[in-house]
Amino acid sequence: MRPRRLAALLLLLLGAGIARADIGWEVVKTLPHDPHAFTQGLFIADGKLYESTGLVGQSELRELRLEDAKLLRRQPIRSDLFGEGIAPWRDRIVSITWQSGLGFVWRRHDFRQLASFSYPGEGWGLTSDGQSLILSDGTADLRFLDPETQKETKRISVSWNGEPVRNLNELEYADGAIYANIWYSPMIARIDPATGAVTDWINLSPLVAENIGRDSGAVLNGIAWDPKSRLLYVTGKNWPHLYALRLREAP
Repeated sequence: MRPRRLAALLLLLLGAGIARADIGWEVVKTLPHDPHAFTQGLFIADGKLYESTGLVGQSELRELRLEDAKLLRRQPIRSDLFGEGIAPWRDRIVSITWQSGLGFVWRRHDFRQLASFSYPGEGWGLTSDGQSLILSDGTADLRFLDPETQKETKRISVSWNGEPVRNLNELEYADGAIYANIWYSPMIARIDPATGAVTDWINLSPLVAENIGRDSGAVLNGIAWDPKSRLLYVTGKNWPHLYALRLREAP
């Protein structure tokens, strides 16, 4: 995104009142993160942290130890594809790609590819609410997919104060709400999955400022909820750190 577009987007967010985020947070743990990992997806399952990375020729799935983010396993995604979001479904991982309209189903414990599928348009973020997969495509829409067939069953349009919220990126489902990174923004939206209305915001500007440096592409991206500890893990593309946050208003 060009600087002018970035500035315009931030002004739009601030003008919409997003700066008045009501969800406070504190960092309770800072873990190392591979500064060469172009993070696209993040989730926690079975006490492990799973991450997907992007860029053509560099995209892969990773399994990390939750307590210290040590890399345990990695699986390259086809070298001509740009990896995007991932989501758990039963004993599997479902992954999507950016502009190829191609997704994959992997066995979680050994990253063996089980199947592939196609979908129209772009793929950005992916999560699961336990019944459906939820996919973002860079617009203000979220698509709900059947986890077994990967076919769309419905979609919602995300809005804040009646205005569409576009550039929805990485997704996480936690306690009845969808959390979404907004591309090139320090904000995480909390979304009502029934209506698409943004009910609140998490402003992570201090963490973005700490990690982005001179790399304008090193944006906030990656949200994983740990229901056991009730901590929200966040990171960004090429960030050297992964943070575990305690929200002052729990999701």
